[in-house]
Order: sequence, then structure tokens, then C-alpha cells
Amino acid sequence: MNLKSIIALTVSIVSIASFAQTNNLKLGANLQLPKDTIISKQLILSLNNLLIAKDKPNEENNFILNSERVETYLLLDEIIGIEKSGKFKDDNFYKPYLMNVVKINDDQYYTQISFIGINENISMLRASFELIAHKSNNSFVFSSPLIRNTKNWQIEKVGNYIFHYQKNINKSKVQEFNKFATSIDKKLKITNKSTEFYCCENFTELQKLIGIEYKNDYNGKVENVFSSKFEDKNIIVLGNNNSTFNEFDQHDLWHDRLSLLIARNLVNKTIDEGCAYIYGGSWGISWEEIFKIFKKEVANNKNANWLEIKENPIYFKTKEFKNSADYIVNALLVQKIEKEKGFAGVWEFLNCGKLVKGNENYFKSLEKLTGITKANYNDKIWELINDEK
Repeated sequence: MNLKSIIALTVSIVSIASFAQTNNLKLGANLQLPKDTIISKQLILSLNNLLIAKDKPNEENNFILNSERVETYLLLDEIIGIEKSGKFKDDNFYKPYLMNVVKINDDQYYTQISFIGINENISMLRASFELIAHKSNNSFVFSSPLIRNTKNWQIEKVGNYIFHYQKNINKSKVQEFNKFATSIDKKLKITNKSTEFYCCENFTELQKLIGIEYKNDYNGKVENVFSSKFEDKNIIVLGNNNSTFNEFDQHDLWHDRLSLLIARNLVNKTIDEGCAYIYGGSWGISWEEIFKIFKKEVANNKNANWLEIKENPIYFKTKEFKNSADYIVNALLVQKIEKEKGFAGVWEFLNCGKLVKGNENYFKSLEKLTGITKANYNDKIWELINDEK
């Protein structure tokens, strides 16, 4: 290479570095960018734009690969707010560093971004993420590596569900799941909405699959479940010792199916939980078992005031799990409403409005559906408890 070419290349690299520094994304030490400086500039600009757009609603982010949106939402949800530090009271303490770029083919690059903060000359790693960059005209769009990481996995399909697994799957449990899920979907009138499960051994495997190399929030955490949805597709990644799908929680399945129709932050939580308990129990414990323990541990106090308990929740344990007494009361109310009004009544109750102090919307809907008011609430709840077998 002659001197003129070397000078031109040096100027290009310096301009790229300056470009990155002034547009938030910093370049890590020893980073090897693509030799084509135009490609490098496009890649850095696109990564910057992705990071700028990450705090917007996912649907508004134009730097996500369209064909893998729902898979990528899993990862983007983990990057939102990552630059903030509560400890140092700084909303931009952790800076993004492009640490690695590896060419996969002419149109794809593996990228690694780390978020690092500096305090008293000591670097502090907040998180590190992997993204696949896909060439798109004169820029790049990005995806989680989930599909790439599981391309050799096996697939089991049943009903509207697809299960991705490495070696073995419990087919009888899959059928049991499909039977219960279908019954919930019938209540909710859900059609043409598919769900894909990725079955992992543990949370560490889950993180690696979706592109989380490290996140200090999860140090020492063994189990977790991630999910995301877009349009008619829902994805659930099981990182809870469930690589062969040997178990599932009917309680959580209710929440998952309902969330396809109503965002969790819009539904009345106590009613949602009441439905989950009455339809699916909790943590593998049936509704009948839970109610028996509730009567023994909470409803044995004949002076209990259920209106006060609604405003100031109390809890009881089933095995090692904590349950809200108010959720059990709502399960009884859901059962009563469905018996008298059908599931259409339950649906109306669920949509009474978000949980707020005072529960005015809740009681307005409850009175319309059942005649139960704040004034007679305590007496009516005692009647439901005493009538439940």
C-alpha cells in the first residue's frame, strides 16, 4: 500500500472514530472494524440509531429486522434504561462501547456492545449484548441471535403452539398443555395467535440464546422466563429447568393468554390474579388445595374485614409460595360472576380499569355485575367463603 493510500485509510478511520464518539457509541480498545470504511460508518450510524430508538415503543423502532421483530423485542427489552445508575444518580452513567464486529457473510455481522461506567478511574461493566447486523440498502437493521442460535434445534408442533428443544420433549405434557391452553383460548375467543416456546435448561442458557452475554442484575440468578409478543405471535423462553417441557404452570398460562388481548399494565391486576387462581391454581397447587389453606390460615379469623384487606393486603403461604388473600377473594367473585353472567361478565369485570387506591372503578363494575357494593362487601364476601366447598 502506498503512502497516499495509508494516509487516506488513516483519515477514514479517524473520521469513523470521531463519528462514533460524537454520536454516543464509543469504540472499544482493539476493535477491528470492517475494512470497507463505508460499511463501518453505516454500521456505527445504524447502531447509534438503534440505541437512540431503544427507549421508544418497540413498534416504532425502524432499526429492527422485520422478520425477527418479536425475537428481537426479547433482547431490546433488556437494553431499555441500561445506561442509568441509581447508585451514582446519573441517567447516562453507563456508556455503550462497540467491542467486537465479526463478519458472518457479505450481508451480516455479529456485533457486541458493552455498557461501561467509569468511577474514580475504575471501569464498571453493567451489561454486554450480542446483536446480528443485517445489511439493508445503505444502512443496517438488527436482530437477536435467538433464531441463529437455535437453527439446529428440533421442533414439536401442536395446535397453535410450537416448541423448540435440543434433544427430547415430553410429548404427553405438551398435549396436556395444549388441552388446557385451548380451553382458555375458547373463553377468551383467541384465534390465529401462535405461541412459540424455547425450552432451556436454565437462565444462563436463556440469556446466551437471546443475546445477553452479561447483565449484572442477573448475577447468581438460576431460573427465569422471558416473553414478548408482536401482532399475532407470542414467544416464551423457558429458563427454568424445563429443557424437555416436563412441567408448566396453568396459573401463568392464563396470564400469558390474556396478555395477547390486554396489556398486563392495563388490566385490573387483582381480577386478573383471581382468574388465574380459579382457572389454574398456582405453582402446581390446585384451586381446591389453595382455598382449603386460605380458610385455615386467613378465613379462620371471623373478625377479618375483607374491605380493609383489599386496601391493605395480607398474605398466606402454600408450601414456600406467598399468596394474597385478596386474590383468593377475587377468585370467588370471578367464579360467581361467570356462573351468573357467563364469561362475558368476567371479561367486563377484567376491563373495569387499572388497580388504583380506593378501587372506585372496581366497585362500580362489581355492583353492576353482582349488586355487591362497598357497604355490603364484607358481608357478601363472607357468604362466598362460607358457601365455597
